[in-house]
Amino acid sequence: MVLAAGPAPRAVCPRCRRPVRVCYCRHITPLETTTRVVLLQHPRERDVAIGTAYMASLCLPRAELHVGVDWSDSPALARALADPGRRAVLLYPGAGAVDLAPTPPAEPLTLVVVDGTWAQTRKVVRLNPALRALPRVTFTPATPSEYRIRKEPDAACVSTIEALMHVLGRLEGEPARFRALLDPFRAMIDAQLACERLGGAPRVRRRPRRERAPAPPAVPPWLRARAADLLCVAGEANAWPYGSAERAGGCADELVQWVAHRPASGETFALLVAPRQALAPGATANSGLPRPALLAGADLPTLQERWRAFVRPTDVMCGWGWYGAGLFVAAGGELPATRVDLRAIARARAGARVGTVEELVARGGAAAAPPLAPGRAGWRLAQLAAFVRGLVAAD
Repeated sequence: MVLAAGPAPRAVCPRCRRPVRVCYCRHITPLETTTRVVLLQHPRERDVAIGTAYMASLCLPRAELHVGVDWSDSPALARALADPGRRAVLLYPGAGAVDLAPTPPAEPLTLVVVDGTWAQTRKVVRLNPALRALPRVTFTPATPSEYRIRKEPDAACVSTIEALMHVLGRLEGEPARFRALLDPFRAMIDAQLACERLGGAPRVRRRPRRERAPAPPAVPPWLRARAADLLCVAGEANAWPYGSAERAGGCADELVQWVAHRPASGETFALLVAPRQALAPGATANSGLPRPALLAGADLPTLQERWRAFVRPTDVMCGWGWYGAGLFVAAGGELPATRVDLRAIARARAGARVGTVEELVARGGAAAAPPLAPGRAGWRLAQLAAFVRGLVAAD
């Protein structure tokens, strides 16, 4: 049985991370602020293509964008809240929240903004005493949200970038200047709607109610038939923080580690790749790889030569999403023609979001598999292989 080849990863703009055909970068106007903006994004919102917190960080060069849920041990948030030159406030409704419209504070502020769905932001605020302790500010939008591709829970609700447009306009005393924040936002919406009219992706989070589809089979029918060809892959990136000057200056995410494993035969490919630009400050901590090892990695021609010697025409590439594969292709690598997103399979079987592959394996009660290569990518590859073996062996 031959599985039809999956689609090749789409060309993606390294700055806005949107497909090149709907890139909104030309609409971005950098806006300096006296207000220190700190965006705390829920992890599940990070991968939403039409989210606006990342877009806002591109428009506000001095803004900080951090991703997480538990901020109790965050040095970045602690530094922001301890800034002696700016009183910290939380932009969030609730008891005691002060409306900024009548009398905006005269002194500079640190504005903390929690990004996500209302359920996600409530959880983040509830779990973090430091956020709950902050004085709250709010606002009443003068016009309804322009977020036509995403349903808001209330007519008074707006997107993160729209909220920043309203609030910064009042805090900085220049409402007209901050309307430029809506230029890329509107461009993104127009592009999305144009795509829908041409038969592209459906509107996000505005699907009509429908009968629950029958549960998918326990294992996709083709999986066991191609068990000998399954090749798990994972990549690690050198990625500058959102909102950093380096990222704004063009430092895109780049591949610094590529690993692969065939569960059927036990063969493993692992190679570190030297960064082609400055190493981001969090690269070593995030990847679990020492700085000297990263800097001494192979060059791209070596990666491609060794990979060609390892990969087979019959391989079925199994990844968890397409981020790592996109890094590999951007580095000049060639992937097998047949590709499978195991995260999509896991979501279909669970009927819900599943988180990371490590979380999925742990929830299944299986012991964590030992790493197959150094660093986080080696650990992730092992869990991916364990998940694949479980699918193949499932009744």
